[in-house]
Amino acid sequence: MSETQPAPRGGLLERLADGPVICAEGYLFELERRGYLQAGAFVPEVVLEHPERVTALHEEFVHAGSDVVEAFTYYGHREKLRVIGKEDLLEPLNRQALELAARVARTTGTLLAGNVCNTNVYDPADGRSHAQVRSMFEEQIGWAVESGVDFVIAETLRYLGEAEIALEVIKETGLPSVITLVADHQDQSREGIPMTQACKRLVDAGADVVGLNCNRGPETMLPLIGPLVDTVDVPVAALPVPYRTTAEQPTFQSLRDPHADAARLPNGVPFPSALDPFTCNRYEITEFASKAYAAGARYLGLCCGAAPHHVRAMAEALGHIPPASRYSTDMSKHAYFGTDESLLRKNQEYAAHL
Repeated sequence: MSETQPAPRGGLLERLADGPVICAEGYLFELERRGYLQAGAFVPEVVLEHPERVTALHEEFVHAGSDVVEAFTYYGHREKLRVIGKEDLLEPLNRQALELAARVARTTGTLLAGNVCNTNVYDPADGRSHAQVRSMFEEQIGWAVESGVDFVIAETLRYLGEAEIALEVIKETGLPSVITLVADHQDQSREGIPMTQACKRLVDAGADVVGLNCNRGPETMLPLIGPLVDTVDVPVAALPVPYRTTAEQPTFQSLRDPHADAARLPNGVPFPSALDPFTCNRYEITEFASKAYAAGARYLGLCCGAAPHHVRAMAEALGHIPPASRYSTDMSKHAYFGTDESLLRKNQEYAAHL
């Protein structure tokens, strides 16, 4: 795989100055689908139990066009491990995830990103929770720095206050930061601050890239991108979930399947393990990538639910030709739907009966 990769082109900010950067996310959902991670707790124990699967997914995402290898430390923080009674795995899990990602990044010339996320303990009114959050970020980001990451992602943050703490800790390292917030039903942070203003506050505090990730699908994230681009003077990130959210059901947690009996679903709703009917096809991702880029987004990717074929579609929409493009769809030689002159015409004529 390394023979097909371009030579390194500088760090994150240099690459963003040259053009769009693609970051594949979605490790939790994809490894859950493959049978190596439990939906619900969503703790990435697979990093320790099946490291070869994590490495393979890193490689597949790069093969599909990701410019970034993001260490799979999402939900690998102290609170998540406390919930499952395995805090003793905290440091081994984080260090292993970083090492797995680093090997692939070094081999492929891609960027290596550290990662922190929502802690689920932050409370705007409780200063003790702020200190707890800071401590959790400090330990994870500290391990990331020791592993030689090129930049740090702080993502899926509903509270602006929690994002500000993450940014402060990242800035102390001197590394570039990508800070992405979550938009729920309202276009605002959980404190009630409009997304545009929340992102501007992060930029004013020194964030290098700001934007949105997770929760909203392409259709309901796209309208938020233009106003963000107009408000801030740094690259804007857009990483939706690849699900068909709507104005009435704008997040993948709010999706309801009219064809499924809710009583048969573990949680009574499709999220998180019965979202299959809502999955975007690759052409919808192509359309999102083109429109998001036209709106001004420059750091693009996909979050929970993403698979390599989605990443390839995004890469190709942005003018990249990743190794996986060798196998992009070409129906010209299909026996029934193809156009190649060597095909049997009787099969093409029969296609209407299929």
